[in-house]
Amino acid sequence: MEGKTPKVIENAEGSRTTPSVVAFTADGERLVGMPAKRQAVTNAANTLSATKRLIGRKFEDAEFCRKNSAFKIVRASNGDAWLEAQGKMYSPSQIGAFVLMKMKETAESYLGQPVKNAVVTVPAYFNDSQRQATKDAGQIAGLNVLRVINEPTAAALAYGIDKTDKIIAVYDLGGGTFDISILEIQKGVFEVKSTNGDTFLGGEDFDNALVSYLAKEFKKDQGVDLSKDVMAMQRLKEAAEKAKIELSSSVQTDINLPYLTVDASGPKHLNIKLSRSQFENLVADHIKRTVEPCKKAIKDADVKISDIQEVILVGGMTRMPKVQQQVQEIFKKMPSKSVNPDEAVAVGAAIQGGVLAGDVTDVLLLDVTPLSLGIETLGGVFTKLITKNTTIPTKKSQVFSTAADGQTQVEIKVFQGEREMANDNKLLGQFSLVGIPPAPRGVPQIEVTFDIDANGIVHVSARDRATGKEQNSRLHFYIFVKKSIYRMKSLPNIALIYSCYSVFWWLKQR
Repeated sequence: MEGKTPKVIENAEGSRTTPSVVAFTADGERLVGMPAKRQAVTNAANTLSATKRLIGRKFEDAEFCRKNSAFKIVRASNGDAWLEAQGKMYSPSQIGAFVLMKMKETAESYLGQPVKNAVVTVPAYFNDSQRQATKDAGQIAGLNVLRVINEPTAAALAYGIDKTDKIIAVYDLGGGTFDISILEIQKGVFEVKSTNGDTFLGGEDFDNALVSYLAKEFKKDQGVDLSKDVMAMQRLKEAAEKAKIELSSSVQTDINLPYLTVDASGPKHLNIKLSRSQFENLVADHIKRTVEPCKKAIKDADVKISDIQEVILVGGMTRMPKVQQQVQEIFKKMPSKSVNPDEAVAVGAAIQGGVLAGDVTDVLLLDVTPLSLGIETLGGVFTKLITKNTTIPTKKSQVFSTAADGQTQVEIKVFQGEREMANDNKLLGQFSLVGIPPAPRGVPQIEVTFDIDANGIVHVSARDRATGKEQNSRLHFYIFVKKSIYRMKSLPNIALIYSCYSVFWWLKQR
């Protein structure tokens, strides 16, 4: 921190951002960041990107990703979605850890001393499994995670550290996920009123929509189906990303890919002029998908649109004019461009690190649980103990009983979600309370307690009031950050961010 302004530190390639891309070459070398991205065309099957969408997910949940990935997504022994490269299997947490290791090395090279502590963020709408898996990535990389916060919340810190009291909305549309949060800033207190989002909506979907269009146009023009040509599809993907970025500042762009493929008649080239309006039509449905989460967040925050005084844009996709227009239509006001969409979350993480280090004072962050927490009860019903958008830390207890005469044990199944039936929500874990004295159903009193601390760690316990017997289970609700390296106060504090995750590295010099 130089004064009160975080300073961005460039990576080894001289860039302020680092892609979360990991590649494995035939000779056993592991590449991370831009070097990995540069060789993707010739090594697409072993270049892993957008793995944030797979982290903490089951194989069945990854069907959409499998359809749009050049690399293999495989089923792990526990049913999770893993990745395969050069004949080896990797968990998404391992891939994230490889990126973090590289960033850790970058920070240590700059500082000239070891880096161990981190403040980490994830999308606000990540469920427990996704958050825990991201935390695992930090641990694999050798990090001590000091605190975890939501990405939109971090962005609000970056925006509002020196602002007057007001209610704001943070609209965060990044590469892989979408989040919307409503916050109230009052005398240095940042209170999250509500949050909502979509963990399968982001720039990746915009790219895929354009790739599909280009492939169809090529087939129509040349009579060649590119869908099975891995190298050609990777070239289309890179061209689509480039065109998408250009169309944020230009009304038209040329997509030229010579020698895209070859058949018996000779080489085939792609040359297409694409207008901004054409691209907007291709991705219109994706943009509209952000509307409903925004409406829900406004309703859950119990505020009127007119109460929201400013809308902050976060994430690279918010540079798209059509996205900005949609935001204006939702909130009835022009969105603010006062923060860098790519760096706001990192700055906020750095500020939170400064708070923990004692370098930043008079700031209090009150975050929330994005989804409700509860247990399965008789008939498979989901009984909520902690509702969504509850400020953390928090603690809630409720007394339940047995469903059958003489029942001596109960199984506690912990779920997260908003559906009425337990099995329609996300199962976080389960444990049993045994040794309950036999009694008629409804007589035993079993107290179930959910306790969430400031770090988002959830402790679940069940206690038989008659015997005092208790069983505990620890679940983790980690809310992890996004892409760059920040310097604070000459050396003590550093924030590292990579593509979809970000990490704030904290060093307190004694």
